[in-house]
Amino acid sequence: MATRGAVIVSSALQHHEAISSLSSQHQRIRFSDSVITGSIIFPLSGVAFIIVEIQDFYDNSAETKLIERIEQFVRIHRNSLLLLVAALYGPKEWEILFKIQQRFLGNNLRIIPAHNASDMVKSMLTIAKVTSKPHVDSVRDRIAMIRAQIIERSPVWEMLHKQRLNDA
Repeated sequence: MATRGAVIVSSALQHHEAISSLSSQHQRIRFSDSVITGSIIFPLSGVAFIIVEIQDFYDNSAETKLIERIEQFVRIHRNSLLLLVAALYGPKEWEILFKIQQRFLGNNLRIIPAHNASDMVKSMLTIAKVTSKPHVDSVRDRIAMIRAQIIERSPVWEMLHKQRLNDA
């Protein structure tokens, strides 16, 4: 189980396949009309996702509204992730992805390409799990320990240590 608390979901996603899958993974879902359309928020992990179908970018008139919605989402959520959904990623889809990356370069938005609801749910639960408090501390401790071991066993570290002894 990735989270212990409720997952806040945009009411617009009430019948979305990804939400059914989250429910079947024993996630408590709370629907809200007050969050940005298409968003899924994991409050205990501090991450928020917004689901956008890549085909919605094919219509130039809808593209502007989508970009505005994503901009608003990024302003509200510090750890924001865009789940960009396309069954297949061909040249046109990669071009759209690149265009979105360029538009949000320097922002705190991270983009995750996904093919289906299963990909989305797997990505969301993995990220929510590793960013939740007990897991973040555990990961941070492991990284510090591994870093210390790498430095300790590094030939460069050994060379610097010998040089320091020679200089003394």
